[in-house]
Amino acid sequence: MIEIERKFLVTSENFKNEAQKSIRIVQGYLNSSPERAVRVRIKGDKGFLTIKGKSNESGTSRFEWEKEIDILEAKQLMKLCEKGIIDKVRYEVNIGNHIFEVDIFSGDNKGLILAEIELRDENETFLKPNWLGKEVTGNNQYYNSQLINNPYTTW
Repeated sequence: MIEIERKFLVTSENFKNEAQKSIRIVQGYLNSSPERAVRVRIKGDKGFLTIKGKSNESGTSRFEWEKEIDILEAKQLMKLCEKGIIDKVRYEVNIGNHIFEVDIFSGDNKGLILAEIELRDENETFLKPNWLGKEVTGNNQYYNSQLINNPYTTW
């Protein structure tokens, strides 16, 4: 499946008042290569294994495969991950016909707040809430797979 998404910095926490739900996510990487990332994620009480391919030139789309796995298997796989763990709380915010996933990072990435929106087409238009800041789509520095090696607190 091809994932099409755009990523933005967030200028305030006003989105929390509009959020429908939130959940803690902890994830590690079995492989964080720019060519392909293999991620283990624990989202609430569920485990997931995800493989993402290299992004296109604009950074808006790439291949993504995800499968839910047993939570105990996910916890075991986390022990095999590369150094560095992503720990964040994700808020889902409905704006118009889209859902923004807004992540507040903690740990080594404390202070970073990113919003992502998945689209059906790279040129699809969408409403931009007032808390949405600069677009960072395609900037590898903001990829979770890169934040494990170059955490936000070290920038």
